[in-house]
Amino acid sequence: MTRTRLQDRLAAGDPVVGYWTTFADPAVQELVAGTGFDFVVVDTEHTPLGLETVAESLRAIDAADGDAVGLVRVPWNDAVRLKRVLDLDPTGVIAPMVSTPDEAADFVDATRYPPEGTRGIGLGRSAGYGRDVAGQVDRDDAGLVRIAQIETEAGVESVDEIAAVDGLDALFVGPGDLSAALGSFGDYDGAFAEAVDRVLDAGSAEKTPVGTLATSPEGVEKWLDRGFDFVVCGVDALDLIRSVEESLAAHEAAREEQ
Repeated sequence: MTRTRLQDRLAAGDPVVGYWTTFADPAVQELVAGTGFDFVVVDTEHTPLGLETVAESLRAIDAADGDAVGLVRVPWNDAVRLKRVLDLDPTGVIAPMVSTPDEAADFVDATRYPPEGTRGIGLGRSAGYGRDVAGQVDRDDAGLVRIAQIETEAGVESVDEIAAVDGLDALFVGPGDLSAALGSFGDYDGAFAEAVDRVLDAGSAEKTPVGTLATSPEGVEKWLDRGFDFVVCGVDALDLIRSVEESLAAHEAAREEQ
């Protein structure tokens, strides 16, 4: 899938599906990208991944069979961190903890070149290492996917204004952080459900798609039924734990039957 193709599908409300990765071996991203997902997220907020690993992960996604593209969640909504990741040529970036329209606007500003934004022009992978600087400017300003995470109480309170910020392609609810911020970590009813309704309504009003993360197969159906426009279906670490535990349980059950 091309960069603008993902952006166009999000804007059109077409179904897209992603997967979340945390491991440092690019073989993980390559394997996932060849499975049939539309995009693969490389997380750098809660992982030890350095820029060299992110670069190799994006190359692995690009080289894999299939049409998946790579998105990177940056550690923080910070112009310097965004600039260095963007030079590695991801199809999109995800900014965590966006809580105000000004923060959302700063996020977009950091991803756009002058005069619309403040991103510096470099000779990284996105510019063909200097072979296509002009093309980089055109491609990234037109087709970069920009996703703001709503995962604080303040973010929910300001979500109508955040969703209206020019340049945002989607909002993304972080279930763990948002439920914790509302004083009910892991409880996806009550205050959390009300907050989700508010985010979904804001996205619908501004025609800004809203996604979230499912950490289990059951969660995928739950979130889609809840009204989310797209879902990231799984996390590598959690899926490995689940598979290992199931294999061990199968061995123990077979032993008991002998």
